Amino acid sequence: MSHVAVIGGGPAGLMAAEVLLAGGAAVTLFDHMPSLGRKLLMAGRGGLNLTHSEALTPFLERYGAAAEALRGAIEAFPPSAVRAWCEGLGQTTFIGSSGRVFPRTMKASPLLRAWLQRLSAAGLVVKPRHRWVGWNAAGEIMFATPAGSIAAQADATVLALGGASWPRLGSDGGWVDMLRREAVDIAPLRPANCGFVTGWSDVFKTRFEGEPLKRLAIRFGELSVRGEAIITAGGLEGGAVYALSAALREAIATAGSALISIDLKPDTALDRLTAALDVPRRKQSLASFLRKKAHLTPAGIGLLQEVTHGAMQRLSGLPAPVLAELIKAVPLRLTAAAPIDRAISTAGGVALGEIDARYMLVRRPGTFVAGEMLDWEAPTGGYLLQACLATGAAAGRGVLDWLVSCHRNTE
Repeated sequence: MSHVAVIGGGPAGLMAAEVLLAGGAAVTLFDHMPSLGRKLLMAGRGGLNLTHSEALTPFLERYGAAAEALRGAIEAFPPSAVRAWCEGLGQTTFIGSSGRVFPRTMKASPLLRAWLQRLSAAGLVVKPRHRWVGWNAAGEIMFATPAGSIAAQADATVLALGGASWPRLGSDGGWVDMLRREAVDIAPLRPANCGFVTGWSDVFKTRFEGEPLKRLAIRFGELSVRGEAIITAGGLEGGAVYALSAALREAIATAGSALISIDLKPDTALDRLTAALDVPRRKQSLASFLRKKAHLTPAGIGLLQEVTHGAMQRLSGLPAPVLAELIKAVPLRLTAAAPIDRAISTAGGVALGEIDARYMLVRRPGTFVAGEMLDWEAPTGGYLLQACLATGAAAGRGVLDWLVSCHRNTE
């Protein structure tokens, strides 16, 4: 029986282990955290988004430049397979109004608990508190543990160590230097599905930090996304921002900043909004007038005041057509992505040209890579977890196929 080491206890590593165990391999899973699946549990706090129900062609387009490289893995383990796998663990699923797929419980903990129980019953050996630190001269896998440095042998290894977002949950990008020493091409890790920084005034951020801006649309160039955003102390985050994060991040890297336009009333046509505002205000304050006539929230009104340099009288002096245009296109300049350790996911990682069709490193035969370690990114909406599970399964199949080929070559 072949022995395989899986390093990393997130969704990609666990799925690789499941495929390997089903294929007859003995599997030991190493993770430097004291328990497995910590980032999965965090992702499930707001409702575990497993995958998305849209057709496969537009689904794959969500992966941008990496779509073709990921096609085989996702076609072999598509969204329908993710739902069947989840339901096989006793967690029925449903499709939300946005097309996103969730377990009925909306939680990650029951799913993870059932998954770990099934893997344990299949023979998975788990070694927590083992931080991978590379290979020794004999090619053994090296780990730092509370008991000191140890070496382990395996017929094949799957690396599924994640990116560099939320390092306190286990994904800290510490593997980058180890693979670069092996001459593996690594694209720099960058925040993805992240918030962005702008220069709020002290008054604005003190009053509105944590406040939502709901039912808005954000435009950047030709891109436009509806959703909501959250005001942070440093700028903006939230679903509508995350969906544009790749384009915003690259624009800032190139030009130093990115100018977005926020439509606070995307469901109200400009002419209707202008007509609603083109009435006498009488003794009402401007804030009360905008709340009643434009149905703006205090945070939305505060944003209008902020972009007019904190002067409410400047807003008061705007004629209705100009005020309506401002509400429909609030300009906001973003100057940086929020820190990577607060991002939902990361871009960058092992260049896709460094792995073969089996997900094996071409520079280190017998070592396979899966999940967010690879250089792909996708928006939230189920696409992240789908690709982690699919590439984990692909790496597991790749290991089994490679071990068979190695056996044949020794006969």
